[in-house]
Amino acid sequence: MPEPDFDKATSDAKQYIYSFAGGSAEGDASMKNLLGGKGANLAEMANIGLPVPPGFTISTEVCTYYYDHQKTYPENLFEQDIPASLRKVEQELGKKFGDPENPLLVSVRSGSRASMPGMMDTILNLGLNSETVEGLSRKSGNARFAWDCYRRFVQMYGDVVLELKPTDKKQIDPFEAILEAKKHELGIALDTDFSVDDLKEIVAKYKAAIFEKTGRNFPENPYEQLKGAIGAVFNSWNNDRAVVYRKLNHIPGYWGTACNVQAMVFGNMGLDCGTGVAFTRDAATGDDIFYGEFLMNAQGEDVVAGTRTPLKIEQLKAENPEIYNQLEDIRSILEKHYRDMMDIEFTIESNKLFMLQCRVGKRTGVAAIKIAVDMFNEKLISEKEAILRIEPEQLNQLLRPVFDLKAKKQAIEDGRLLATGLNAGPGAATGKIYFNAADAADACKRNEPVILVRIETSPEDIKGMAVSEGILTERGGMTSHAALVARQMGKVCVAGCGALTIDYQKGEMRVNGSDIVLREGDYLSIDGSTGEVIAGEVPTKNSEIIEVLIDKTLKPEDAPTWAIYNQLMEWADRYRKLNIRTNADQPDQAETAITFGAEGIGLCRTEHMFFGGERIDAMREMILADDIEGRKTALDKLLPYQRDDFYGLFKAMGSRPVTIRLLDPPLHEFLPHTEGEIADLAAKIGKSVETISERISDLHEFNPMLGLRGCRLGILHPEIPVMQVRAIIEAACRLKKEGHEVVPEIMVPLVSTVKELEITAEIIHKTARSVIAEQGTGIRYLVGTMIEVPRAAITSDQIARAADFFSYGTNDLTQMGLGMSRDDSGQFLPTYQQQDIFARNPFESIDIDGVGRLMSISAKEGRSVKPDLKLGICGEHGGDPTTVEFCHKTGLNYVSCSPYRVPIARLAAARAALQS
Repeated sequence: MPEPDFDKATSDAKQYIYSFAGGSAEGDASMKNLLGGKGANLAEMANIGLPVPPGFTISTEVCTYYYDHQKTYPENLFEQDIPASLRKVEQELGKKFGDPENPLLVSVRSGSRASMPGMMDTILNLGLNSETVEGLSRKSGNARFAWDCYRRFVQMYGDVVLELKPTDKKQIDPFEAILEAKKHELGIALDTDFSVDDLKEIVAKYKAAIFEKTGRNFPENPYEQLKGAIGAVFNSWNNDRAVVYRKLNHIPGYWGTACNVQAMVFGNMGLDCGTGVAFTRDAATGDDIFYGEFLMNAQGEDVVAGTRTPLKIEQLKAENPEIYNQLEDIRSILEKHYRDMMDIEFTIESNKLFMLQCRVGKRTGVAAIKIAVDMFNEKLISEKEAILRIEPEQLNQLLRPVFDLKAKKQAIEDGRLLATGLNAGPGAATGKIYFNAADAADACKRNEPVILVRIETSPEDIKGMAVSEGILTERGGMTSHAALVARQMGKVCVAGCGALTIDYQKGEMRVNGSDIVLREGDYLSIDGSTGEVIAGEVPTKNSEIIEVLIDKTLKPEDAPTWAIYNQLMEWADRYRKLNIRTNADQPDQAETAITFGAEGIGLCRTEHMFFGGERIDAMREMILADDIEGRKTALDKLLPYQRDDFYGLFKAMGSRPVTIRLLDPPLHEFLPHTEGEIADLAAKIGKSVETISERISDLHEFNPMLGLRGCRLGILHPEIPVMQVRAIIEAACRLKKEGHEVVPEIMVPLVSTVKELEITAEIIHKTARSVIAEQGTGIRYLVGTMIEVPRAAITSDQIARAADFFSYGTNDLTQMGLGMSRDDSGQFLPTYQQQDIFARNPFESIDIDGVGRLMSISAKEGRSVKPDLKLGICGEHGGDPTTVEFCHKTGLNYVSCSPYRVPIARLAAARAALQS
C-alpha cells in the first residue's frame, strides 16, 4: 500500500481509534468492552502517570465490523485514522514511522475484553526493513541490537502474518530450523551469541524461505507491514487455540478483540536493558510477595518462550536496585488503584522502566480466596467485593484430593499420559485397575486402592464405585450415571474417554492407535479436574479442608487454608437468599453434606437403596412375581430395609427437611443380564432360568426413558408406593417418639398431568394416615412432585392444586425439553458448542432460554394458585453456579446438589444475591 498522506483531514465518522500518551489517554479502565482489557488498562496506567510507551487502540468494534463485512475495514481507517494516530506517537517521541534515519518501531498486540493470555497473536519490532534497520543501527550505536530486532521481526511476521508457522506439531518451523542450523554450525547455544554478520545471514535466509514458501518477497513498506499485522491480530480471534480457550472460559465469539499499536521500547539493547513479567502477589498461593521473572538484554518473548532461563524478580533487587524499587512502587500503586492482584509486563530500556501491560492476574483457587480475604483485612475491598472476586468453581481446588504437581509433571514428561476424557468429578486418584464391582470390592478388602474401569456404569456397579478411589469410563457424558454418582459420593471421575477400548473378557484396556495395554491390577492415575488418564502411580493427598472437616486428621488452627475457607463461607451465608440442600441416599453422604453446610436433602433416590446383598434379591423377586400377592410378599422383605434406611437418613439430618423421591427408574434396570447372574437368581428364588429370561424379555422397552417408570409404576402397582410410604412414615414416627421432629417430603416423579399426582397423592395420604393411626404418633409430612416433563411445566397451575412443593428435575426436563439423550449427546454436543449452537453443555448448565423458560413458566403458574408453594431444583444442575444464579432470579427457595458441590452452591447463591 502507498504511504498515506498525513496532511489529509481525519475521518468525521465514528471513532474507532483511541490514543494513549504520556499522562493522558482517550480511554480508561471502564472501557474494556470497547478497548479490550489491554487497551483499557494501558489507558488507565497512562492516566495515573505510570511510564507507558505511547500508542493507540483500535477498538473491538473494528474487529466485529471486519467479520461482519467479509474481512474489510471501516472507511478511512488506514487512509486517515491510523496515520493520524501514528503522528501523535511520532510527535511525542521525535521519531517517524518508516524514517530511515530515526525510525519509529511499533508492537501490534491483541486485547480481548477478557484476558486470553497467549491465545492470540502479537508482532514486535514492526517498521523494520533494509533501510530502517541501518537507521536503527546508527541511531542506537548498536548494530547487533538492530539486526537482532530485525531477525525477530521477520520471523514473527512470517509466522503470524504470512502463516508459515506449521499447525502440525510434527513439522518444524522454517525459521526455527534456520536458527538451529546456524547455532549448530557455530557451536553455540543462545541467540545472544550471534554476531552482527550471523544475524544478517539469518535474516537473508529467513527472507529466502518466505519467498520460497509464499512466492512473495517480505514486505518492505512499513504501512503494508502494519496493515498485515492488524489483520493478523483480528484473524487470530478465531484461530483454533483462541476458539478452544473461549469455549472453556465461556467467552462469547461476538465480543471480538481490540488491537493495540504501541511504540517499541527495547529490552534487548544491552546489559542495562531487560524485560519481565510479574504479579503483585503470588498467583499460586496468594501470599503478599512480589512474584515474577525477568531477563536482561532480552525481549518479552524470551521470558515466556523458554529459550532462556529467566531469573526470579527478587534477583533484580541486587542487579538493579533502582529499577526494582520503582517496580515495587508501581506494584503498590496498581494494587491500591485496582484493588486487586495484578499481572504486569515491563521493559527496561537503557536503565529506564516502562510498563507494557497490566491486568487482573489469573490465580489458583487457593490464591483467589486468600487474596480476597487478605484484601478485606487490608481494607482494600469490602466483604461483598471479596465474595464477588471468587469464582465458585475455584472452591473445587480447595476440596478435592490433588496430585503432587511435580510428580504429575514428571509422569507426563515420561510419556505416561494415555488419554484425556471428560473431567466429570474433580480431584485426583491413583489405584489398581479393576473392571467389575465385585473384584473392586474384593480388592478393597485386601486394602488395595482401586480405580474402577468400566465401559459405562450402571446402578449395579454401586458397590464397586463406593470402594473405589476413582472411576474411569469409556462412554457416557458429564451427567451419565458414573459422573452423577461419583459427584454425589465425592469420587474422582473421568468419563467418556473414547480414546480407550475396554475389553472385559480379556481384562484389559487399550489405548486406541497404539500398542499400549493396561491389565487388571496395573496402577492407573486419573485427574478428575483435567480429565487426564496417566499410567502408573502418581502420589495424591487430601486437601486441608477435607482433612479438617471430614477426616478430622488436622486441627483447624494447623490448616491455613481452612481459616480463609471458613471466613468465605461465613460471608456467603450472610448474603445468600437461597437455601442449599444436598442429593443424598445414605447417612454418611448426608453427614458429609451437613459438614459442608447443607440445610436439608433435596433428593433421596430410593432406587439406590435396593442394590446390594439380600435387597437386590428381594427387589428382583418382587419384579418377577406372578401376581400381587407375590409382589406384596417380596415388598414385605424390602420394608424393613427401607424403614431402617430412612430412619438413618432422618436421624443424620436432624430437623432439616428430607425430600424422598418414590421409585423412579424402569424395572428392568434391577434385573440380571448375564446367563450366570440369571442362573444364580433362579436358584435363589425358586424359578426356572426360562421363566426369568422370559420375564426380562417382557420388560424390555424400546424407549425405557419414556416407558413404565416414575408415577406410572405406582399407578399400575400401588403396592410399591404403599411399601415405600409406610417405611417413610414408620421411620419418622419412631424418631418422633425419640424426641426428634421430622417432616418428610414425599416426592412423586415423572408426573405429566394433575390426575397422576392426585391418584398417587391419595395412595400416599391413605397409607400415611393408616401408619400414623397404628403408631399413635402425629407427624407432619408434605406431598409434592418433580417437574421434569414439559407438559407438567406448562400446566403447573393445575398440578399445584395437589402439591405442597415442586422440585425441578432438570436432568430429565433438559432431555425431554431438548429432545436429547444426555448419555448419547456426546456424539454431537462438542460440535454444537464449537458452532455456538449451545454456548455451554445444557446437561451441565441450565439452558436458560429453553428449559429455564419452562421452569419460569412453571414457577409463575404454580404460585398463581399457591403463593407460598415451595420451589426447588434437584437435578445435577443444582451445583452449577450459572444455574444457581438463574434459580435465585426465578425465586426458587432452594437448590440441591451433590455433597461436595454444597460449598460451591453456597458461594454461587451469595454472588447471585449480591449481583441482583
